Amino acid sequence: MSPSASLEPGTQGPSAAEQELAKLSLEQRVGQLFMVAAKATGAEPGTMEALTRYHTGNVYLTGRSKAGTAATAAVVSSLTGTVSAATTGGLPLFVATDQEGGFVQVLAGPGFSTIPTALVQAGSGPAKLRADATTWGKELRSAGVNVNLAPVLDTVTSPGFAPSNAPIGYFQREYGYLPAQVSALGNAFAQGMADAGVAPVVKHFPGLGRVVPNTDASRNVRDTDTTRNDPNLEPFQAAIKQGVRWVMVSNAYYDRIDPANIAPFSPVVMDSMLRADAGFTGIILSDDLCSAAQLEPWTDAERALNFVDAGGTMLVCAEPASIPAMHQAVVQKAEVDAVFRAKVDAAALTVLRVKSGH
Repeated sequence: MSPSASLEPGTQGPSAAEQELAKLSLEQRVGQLFMVAAKATGAEPGTMEALTRYHTGNVYLTGRSKAGTAATAAVVSSLTGTVSAATTGGLPLFVATDQEGGFVQVLAGPGFSTIPTALVQAGSGPAKLRADATTWGKELRSAGVNVNLAPVLDTVTSPGFAPSNAPIGYFQREYGYLPAQVSALGNAFAQGMADAGVAPVVKHFPGLGRVVPNTDASRNVRDTDTTRNDPNLEPFQAAIKQGVRWVMVSNAYYDRIDPANIAPFSPVVMDSMLRADAGFTGIILSDDLCSAAQLEPWTDAERALNFVDAGGTMLVCAEPASIPAMHQAVVQKAEVDAVFRAKVDAAALTVLRVKSGH
């Protein structure tokens, strides 16, 4: 079983993934539902413990490294070397990073291009951008990275508003100010990554282009405009139609969709909008649920339980020390709650299907 980055839905039936799932213990199944941070310059003990003791099935490189592709490949090898029958049941890790470009580029140095901001990338046009993204994707692949937490498909309201839009526009992470423009260019980047064998992750559903504060640094961040049938959902819908297998949800509240729940705790956002409305069958990935200020009202255990219960597939955790409490909480609830256990199994099966290229 090797992680596949193809944007085309696989032809393989679910039976192989179901057979793999059947071999996994509950602890291993739960481990597949997490993606833990590893410093790009070298993993710390907490990350290694998450991968070995808590069966974490996926990892992402964080921070900044200027060491180049060869050194990064060595870091990745130290992470993938934890795979065994005892840890992941022998299943390979998804290894991700944030290689958007501009202010958000984790990996640099010999062998890695300096990638411009999305706003600058947009000036290339879709064909050249797809070719450039293929090049950037091959660089990631050469270092052992098979998932890129990009592109950003958020539509920022206007050039005038962009500097006030702390998460996206302030950093020129947007591909434009009209959904059709963002769709054409952002999805060209996604296709280029897939052409290189790296799975793109489109983000941050259902969009962060209208908020002012950043959920990483502020609490109670709310979008008061976006609706369930919003025109700004078009870039995400197009990505799903093209076969993208990963969608990251934002950490914001959406007052006109589900005012009571942040998006990663919202069945409306994940089950109704992504699964039912958009027909998405892949991995619903959270944004960071471990160190973002937006999550401060909840304990680590509550964060993991709420995400899985609402229909999430894989939880991103920037703080490896949070993994033990999260993993244990999910395992313990699954042992006593049949409905919750079914959600765990369904999420794990989704991960395994994507790992097998389906």
